[in-house]
Amino acid sequence: MPEPTTPLALPAKPRRLPPEPTRFVGRDAELDRLDAALHAAQAEGVPPVLALAGAGGVGKTWLAVRWAHRNAGRFPDGQLFVDLRGFTPDGAPMETSVAVRGFLDALGVEPSRIPTDLHDQAGLYRSLLADRRVLVVLDNAASAEQVAPLLPGGRSSAVIVTSRNALRPLFVQHDVHHERLPPLTADEAEALLTARLGAKRVAAEREAVAELVALCRGSALALALVASRARLRPGAPLAGFAAELRESGLSALDDDDPAISLPAVLSWSYDALPPERRRLFALIGLSPGPDLSREATASLVDLPPSAAAQALRGLEEASLLEQDDRGRYSMHDLVRVHALAVADEALGADEREAALTRLLDHYARTAHACDRLLAPHRQPLPLPPPARGALVRPPAGTAEAMAWLAEEHPNLLAAQESAAVAGEHHTAWLLAWGADSFHGRCGHLRDRVLTWQRAVESAEHLAEPMPLIRANRFLGRALAHLGRHRAAVVRLHKALALAEAGDDRSERAHSHRMLAWVRCEVGDDERGLADARLACDLFRDLDQPVWEAAALTYRGLLTARLLDRAAGRADCEAALELYRAHPNPDGEATTRHYLAAIEHGDGRHREAVGHCAEALRLYRGLHNTNMTADVLEQLGEAHAALGAEDAARAAWKEALVLYEGQGREDAAERVRRVVE
Repeated sequence: MPEPTTPLALPAKPRRLPPEPTRFVGRDAELDRLDAALHAAQAEGVPPVLALAGAGGVGKTWLAVRWAHRNAGRFPDGQLFVDLRGFTPDGAPMETSVAVRGFLDALGVEPSRIPTDLHDQAGLYRSLLADRRVLVVLDNAASAEQVAPLLPGGRSSAVIVTSRNALRPLFVQHDVHHERLPPLTADEAEALLTARLGAKRVAAEREAVAELVALCRGSALALALVASRARLRPGAPLAGFAAELRESGLSALDDDDPAISLPAVLSWSYDALPPERRRLFALIGLSPGPDLSREATASLVDLPPSAAAQALRGLEEASLLEQDDRGRYSMHDLVRVHALAVADEALGADEREAALTRLLDHYARTAHACDRLLAPHRQPLPLPPPARGALVRPPAGTAEAMAWLAEEHPNLLAAQESAAVAGEHHTAWLLAWGADSFHGRCGHLRDRVLTWQRAVESAEHLAEPMPLIRANRFLGRALAHLGRHRAAVVRLHKALALAEAGDDRSERAHSHRMLAWVRCEVGDDERGLADARLACDLFRDLDQPVWEAAALTYRGLLTARLLDRAAGRADCEAALELYRAHPNPDGEATTRHYLAAIEHGDGRHREAVGHCAEALRLYRGLHNTNMTADVLEQLGEAHAALGAEDAARAAWKEALVLYEGQGREDAAERVRRVVE
């Protein structure tokens, strides 16, 4: 039926909005953006189409109805509302023809005037709304195809659509303002509980309220369900509801009414997915870290990166995943719990184990490739091939390696714990190795200790002795950096004993080198010098000049302390000569750092400043903020000895900022006393 060129008379002015939500809280920014989008579209003469997308239970309908009531006065010719039943427990989404027919009925069209064909029905609907101001709320839409015939044709009416899907095809033909609704903030969640339970009850149990807010993770439905149960039991402590949610997880948010059961709401989203995306959804539940890159996802699901990216976009459009500005994907905690339950039910144990192994191998092998760039003089590791399907793309350079490790750091920590629990002990050890240089450069000292503690535990399950020797040695170094020198010496002696038992001269040399450094740090200079001499001799016999230079550096500082500053200086200069022949910026920076200490102790403060400046240049080039802080403190001391107080304070202040950022409280307090 062709659309008339003049507006048809509107038989009725419908007022079909649901009741305005009571005790509505938060979403001020979203409400303001929706208002602004409406005003902008009307000013430009564009039909206003507003779309709200978000996970089930996040509060889309609540917000849409609130906004509709807030703006109802702008649409005096009526307001229409329909639940399109895109995600429900009892069948398919509503047919568009049913929705159009309902709108025509609401507009007062006599049944005899309603065409039988959907196209003609939609034409009549648009004709009735042409040049009239009607607000249309399309709630719980399944797809753009379901929505498109329900959009008015004129510019005076407006539409707001809610859906768990992004409805991307709508964007092609219509100027759509899209809002992806995030979970409620902690403040908004607390305000919701306060509005429903009363300020007095909330104030009386602050800790329980904080735990409820944390456990509900910003889900409006979860918070509303908890609040409704608490209101039915006004004398019950809120701590009891928090304990139930903590212990029972998602099942505590179940209800006989599926419309207000969070597990049911999430299951409808899952059921609407095609099979390949259901598998991805389940597998993501197995991921131990907080987010996923495209490459990590490709490894997890054993797909090419392009196919993995397409599948991720599908879950994002279904509001089961969120993509941040970095292009990384994360899953709401409650959605993740549901995904893990689906994985346990829908996937076999072998498939779950293989997927986790691929993901862990992706993290461990890529981290190892990064570490090879950051510490090229480390002893190479003999590694078996990665699991089939694990994607490993070595970075192009040190900057890219540092960026990848920084991006994936939380995932690497979670992956190591998961590997240890799963019995993937070599992978757990390798993850500590791969993250070690990054931890050292960035001052993640506690994480360094944690990863090597786990590595020691995992290495004890391995038949080969080398991983256990190195895990003890690196744990000793990590403990020493935290000031736990006694525990460090115990670990280093353990590494040395294992190396001697296995007649591993290289590992013996490294253990003596590390013992020399730790003893140097605590003033046990005589034993430290003995260790340094042994390390020098062993590395020279093994023809390992880079490590010989490192041992010479420790021998030089200890010799200067105990015997002869000139001889100590000569050892450090010899180390620099070796580094010139075998470049190692990290080692050279350490030698400059120690030479500065020798010169400062000898009253040659200008020379100390020069060595500090060169060490800073090298450490900053390596993005080693941990050692940068130490050298800045040393530089401040040298400047102060020269009477350059402003330069000294500037160096100390910069060191203080780094110490505080690294959580090195003892060092920070030491510098703070000098600065203040």
